[in-house]
Amino acid sequence: MATDDESFLQDQDSILSRDLFSAPSALLCYENLNGSCIRYPYSPGPRLILYAVFGFGAVLAVCGNLLVMMSILHFRQLHSPANFLVASLACADFLVGLTVMPFSTVRSVESCWYFGDTYCKLHSCFEGSFCYSSIFHLCFISVDRYIAVSDPLTYPTRFTASSSGKCIAFSWVLPIIYSFSLLYTGANEAGLEDLVTALTCVGGCQVAVNQSWVFINFLLFFIPTLIMITVYSKIFLIAKQQAQKIERMSNQTAKASDSYKDRVARRERKAAKTLGIAVTAFLLSWLPYFIDSIIDAFLGFITPTYVFEILIWIAYYNSAMNPLIYAFFYPWFRKAIKLIVTGRILRENSSATNLFFE
Repeated sequence: MATDDESFLQDQDSILSRDLFSAPSALLCYENLNGSCIRYPYSPGPRLILYAVFGFGAVLAVCGNLLVMMSILHFRQLHSPANFLVASLACADFLVGLTVMPFSTVRSVESCWYFGDTYCKLHSCFEGSFCYSSIFHLCFISVDRYIAVSDPLTYPTRFTASSSGKCIAFSWVLPIIYSFSLLYTGANEAGLEDLVTALTCVGGCQVAVNQSWVFINFLLFFIPTLIMITVYSKIFLIAKQQAQKIERMSNQTAKASDSYKDRVARRERKAAKTLGIAVTAFLLSWLPYFIDSIIDAFLGFITPTYVFEILIWIAYYNSAMNPLIYAFFYPWFRKAIKLIVTGRILRENSSATNLFFE
């Protein structure tokens, strides 16, 4: 366990002692409060830049994902089991932008937590819940895309609204129960009591997780990741085979039913490709953080603060990326955004608007 590393604890104690009793110029999170954490402020220029970068990410996550949810829920043409999964995924990313990123912005820039111990724990619960909710959504979406690409004509009867609802419920309930139970029972700190005591100060928000639970956290990330990689490998293999088959067909001799099947298959492949990009972006954003977490737990929490902040913000920014991916690849989403921003969704029967160009 990390708590067995006595030299690490001694180093932490010496650092805290040196900071608390050093020159009076040392800044504290709470100047007039005993036991306050040390504050390491940035100079005005970098401070302003960091607030702008982190704040922009939060605004983009909130507004972008709100547009995704409004588009899918308002326009009847987008009411499908697969799109409801996408809207639910957008809700998880929206909540990251609303309940996690703004508070993390202040913590990262000011190196202090000013929102109280109660919200510190809630903040960590929200962070874990919405992260795992996102990956479970993406895992179910990948399975949905596999069914759609492998057999597009029978797909509507295989993945129904009921199936989508069960996937959405699972993707929310399990992460929330897991994250809140872990942090509010204190199981994450078992065996780390000395470390937690050494690092506890007023104005800090550090949640320690022992080796056992870090490993379980990693598995909850790794197993859905492995499923998604496997499924998308099969999807692109099927897509390649379908594309080769279409090339061999003659447009003059193709039957009408074949032509319709080809159009459906192309549409499903395009959706799978776009969501595959979203999955790749998620993995590239969160994988470094999870790898660092498990290495950190087994090597005595050696990651410098600035490295942790970089990794966690790369992960946070993923919540702002999906709306950009949809806007780039989906013409219907760009049209829906235009209708929403210009206020035309307030017109009568706007929900029946045709968003597709085909």
